[in-house]
Amino acid sequence: MPLFFTLDDIYKLYNTDPTIRVDGIVVLDKNDRPKIEYPDHRHQFDGLLFSFMIKGTMKSRIHFLEYEVNVDDTVVILPQLMIDVHEFSDDAEMITMGLSLDFIASFSTLREFIMNDQIRWRPVIKLNEERQQQQKELLALILKIYREKQSPKKKEILQHLIIALIHIIAEVYTVGTTQNTETKSRTHELIDNFYVLITKHAIEERRVKFYADQLYLTPQYLSTLLKQTTGKSVLQWIDHIVIMQAKTLIKTSNLTIKEISNQLHFVDSSLFCRYFKRHTGFSPKAFKHI
Repeated sequence: MPLFFTLDDIYKLYNTDPTIRVDGIVVLDKNDRPKIEYPDHRHQFDGLLFSFMIKGTMKSRIHFLEYEVNVDDTVVILPQLMIDVHEFSDDAEMITMGLSLDFIASFSTLREFIMNDQIRWRPVIKLNEERQQQQKELLALILKIYREKQSPKKKEILQHLIIALIHIIAEVYTVGTTQNTETKSRTHELIDNFYVLITKHAIEERRVKFYADQLYLTPQYLSTLLKQTTGKSVLQWIDHIVIMQAKTLIKTSNLTIKEISNQLHFVDSSLFCRYFKRHTGFSPKAFKHI
């Protein structure tokens, strides 16, 4: 089974200095070493991951397809997608940045970014020379400020720098619309089609049968396929989309809890509040002020 990491797990694994931690953000470079080396390199992260190849090469399987990551490549791993690192060159050096789902939910532009279908099948990109230089300068500044001890505006400064960096990366996906041309198996196509369906319909349609019918599969077969290949069942993926949308609305809109409940197609706000707390550990009201 793949390893599933949250941001708190990453803090513990890399023994991150508590005095430099910033809510929702982790940045790691060559000086950071995990306390434990896991024999199974397959893992999923409960957030958005970026890896920037500074030196050397890396070979990995990302969302079922094989990639070789070379110097100056940028890797974008959407929340909870599978990554399996096979090999690093001896001189490999990279900077990795992780953003929690709560951080993403605080910015509507980030939620739109992670819903981009291109990224799932084109996770490895290379910027043009001008953008590469800008990216390197931003990364150096982000890493420098992240390593500083706490200051009154540290979190806000990092947020703005990270958003700027992601806009540079997102530009590649708006300009370069060519889809990944690698041949996909039937399993890849089914999973890709399922992601498209839940992105469009999870808010109003939460029956497994609906998605199975759209894909011409039985509900049991679809759930088993997803569980085996992604680590999550149909219902767990639906919950993931609904909670992400709920967090975004709570954090970025002026809607009341009742209005958010209605928008997310819950029959009443009390049911929505129980659902949200079951999945996040917080009431919607408490989450808004975190």
